Amino acid sequence: MAQTRILIVDDEMVIRESLAGWLRRDGYDVGTVASGEEAVDLLKQKGFDILLLDIQLDGLSGMELLSHVKEEYPDIDVVMITAFGSVQSAVQAMKSHAFDYLLKPFDPDELGLMIKKLIEHRARKQENIFLKEEYEIRTRFESMIGQSKVMQDLFRLIEDIRDVNSSVLITGETGTGKGLAAKAIHSNSRFRNGPFVSVNCGAIPKHIMESELFGHRKGAFTDAKETRKGRLEMASGGTLFLDEIGEISMRMQVDLLQVLEDKIFYKVGGTQPITADFRVIAATNADLEKAIKDRTFREDLYYRLNVISFTMPPLRERKEDIPLLAEHFLKKFTQEVNRGVERISRDAMDELMLYEWPGNVRELSNAVERAVVVCRTRTITPLDLPIGTSREEELKTRYFSLDDVEKEHILKVLIQTGWNISKSSAILGIDRSTLYNKINRYELKPE
Repeated sequence: MAQTRILIVDDEMVIRESLAGWLRRDGYDVGTVASGEEAVDLLKQKGFDILLLDIQLDGLSGMELLSHVKEEYPDIDVVMITAFGSVQSAVQAMKSHAFDYLLKPFDPDELGLMIKKLIEHRARKQENIFLKEEYEIRTRFESMIGQSKVMQDLFRLIEDIRDVNSSVLITGETGTGKGLAAKAIHSNSRFRNGPFVSVNCGAIPKHIMESELFGHRKGAFTDAKETRKGRLEMASGGTLFLDEIGEISMRMQVDLLQVLEDKIFYKVGGTQPITADFRVIAATNADLEKAIKDRTFREDLYYRLNVISFTMPPLRERKEDIPLLAEHFLKKFTQEVNRGVERISRDAMDELMLYEWPGNVRELSNAVERAVVVCRTRTITPLDLPIGTSREEELKTRYFSLDDVEKEHILKVLIQTGWNISKSSAILGIDRSTLYNKINRYELKPE
C-alpha cells in the first residue's frame, strides 16, 4: 500500500517540526512549509493526501488556502489547526469542506487517532467510488439497463463490434428495446459522430416508401413539389436503422439489397447516382426465416443484413432486471410529472416480479408511469399498478390478507382526516401510539 503523504502548513517552526516528527514516527511521508504561498508552489510539484493547515497565516491565509485546495485538488483532505479554539473559525472551516480541526497545543495521541480516522475515511470514499463505477458499468450501457447475465453478454457484444462496419440484425419481441440497442451500437461505432437515421418500415405506406428511402426530384410525381433528400442520403456518414424490416415490400427488398451492396442509389425521377457511406442496423419482431420459406422475404437480403445478429431478451427471461428498471422508471416519471412518489412497496414489487410482461420493458415503463400518476401517497402499492388488461376485474375478485385490508383502511381514514392522528385514531378505535406503530409497520406516508 502506498505511503500516506501529509503536508504541514504552519508559520511556527516548532509546530511544524513537532507535528512532522510525530507523524514520521507513525510511518507517514511528511512535508512542511511555512506559508500558504509555499504550499501552493509545492502542491504543483508533488501530490499529497492530507493537509494540516494553520488557520492563522501571514500573506495567503489558511482559509484562502483551504478554498484554493478544494477547488484545485478536491481529493486532498484538509485538517485545520488553530491556537485560538475559535468556534466561529472552526465552523467556517467545516463549511468550507475541511475534514476536521485541531487545537494547539496538540496531543500526539489525539493527532494520531485523527489521522487514522481520516485515512479510514479516505479508504471508504475510494471504495465507494470504485463500487459506484463498477455498479454503473454492470447495470447500464448507454440507455440500456440490466444486471442479468444475458444483458451483460449483450453489452460486451456491442463493445466487441464497435470497430467493424458490418450490418447488424436485431431480433426480439415488441417492447424489448431493439431501438435502444441500435442507438447503443451507433454511439460506440466509428459512425458515432454522424447522424442516426431511423426508418420504421411498418409505419410508412408502401407507395411512398421508395421516396422516403431514396428521395425524389422535383416533379417526379404529382406531389413532388420540390427536390427532397431520402433517408439513405441523410444517413451518409452515420447509421441507417431499418426498424420492422420484415414489413418491407418485395420490390423494395430488391432495391434495398442493391443499395447495401453498392452504396449507390438514385433519387426517384433522378439520373445522377448518389453515393452514401453508412452502417446498416435492421430490427424485426418477425420470424424472417419463416418469411423466407413463405417467399415474403428475400433470402439474399436476409443474409446481407444478418452479418452480425443477436436477440433482445424478453423481460420474462431476465426478471432480475425488473427492480432495477422499475426504480429507474420511478425516478424518471416522478421528475417528469413532479409527483412526490418516493418508493415502490415490497408487495407492489412482488407483483411486478410475478407478472409475465407480454409487452416487455415498454409495458413495465407504462405501468410505472401510470402508478406514479394515480398514486395518492409516497409509496406505490399493488392497487396503483395497471398490470394486464383485466387488472381492475382481478382486484375486485382478489383475496386480500387481513394486513392488506387493514393497511388500505387505515390509509383511507388518514387521507380523509388530512393525516390528523387524533381524529384518525378515534375513527379507527385505537390509541395514538398504536396508530403510529401501524403507520410505521405499513410504511404509510402523506402525499
